[in-house]
Amino acid sequence: MSRADDLYRATCLDILENGFSDEGLEVRPHWPDGTPAHTIKKFGVVNRYNLAEEFPLMTLRRTYWKSAVDELLWIWQRKSNRIAELGSHVWDEWAGEDGTIGKAYGYQLGIKYQFAEGEFDQVDRVLYDLKNNPNSRRIITSLYNFADLHEMNLYPCAYSMTFNVSGNTLNGILNQRSQDMLTANNWNVCQYAVLMHMMAQVSGLKVGELVHVIADCHIYDRHIPMVKEMLKNEGLPAPKFSLDESITDFYAFTKDSFKVENYQYHPFDFEIPMAI
Repeated sequence: MSRADDLYRATCLDILENGFSDEGLEVRPHWPDGTPAHTIKKFGVVNRYNLAEEFPLMTLRRTYWKSAVDELLWIWQRKSNRIAELGSHVWDEWAGEDGTIGKAYGYQLGIKYQFAEGEFDQVDRVLYDLKNNPNSRRIITSLYNFADLHEMNLYPCAYSMTFNVSGNTLNGILNQRSQDMLTANNWNVCQYAVLMHMMAQVSGLKVGELVHVIADCHIYDRHIPMVKEMLKNEGLPAPKFSLDESITDFYAFTKDSFKVENYQYHPFDFEIPMAI
């Protein structure tokens, strides 16, 4: 069984067995039919993935990792908020009349700021510091810009990354305010694992740990039977991940720069309802 499967199973079982239910409380999310979308949750979940040992792609059901990578590049490379520039439809429910998701995600990463060393956006500042100031404890991105929250169609869920170099190894912490375990957990884990590989390679570093910190880690009420059924599956061996080692420019990666081999996964025959 892959390590990603182990962590996913343990997290879901903890939520199901020990979680807090908000049934009967007023909640913002709702189902397409207008019914409130309640959850059972755990607070303060921390999962650690050693990317040097294994790529954290779960096998309990399929993760569409290429679509996940495309969204990652949309945010971190293209710094876009326009859904027409994204290959998948994961943001369709959140698009405004102007075709964007507002001043969220990629928009925030693309804002330029003046530093003593020059003008940088958040991504370029990280790239600069990993090469020039690798011992810094200040290599952080944040999407939670209070001045712009009212102009975001959805407040950022995965809202900050902290990069930290130990010797020649790059480690990172992904902070997430909210996590839908069925639809988004492994999707996000794979995205930021890929980001860690990208950042490490173009900075001349080795990839280390990705630590995933989730404040409100939950399973929606209509997802519970699906999760329970999925957890009956036995995990399969982790696939092999590789990336084009010739690339030294962060902006030269495409979704075809990455390869996953021997990816085995269990079938998942449910249609997942989306809370909005």
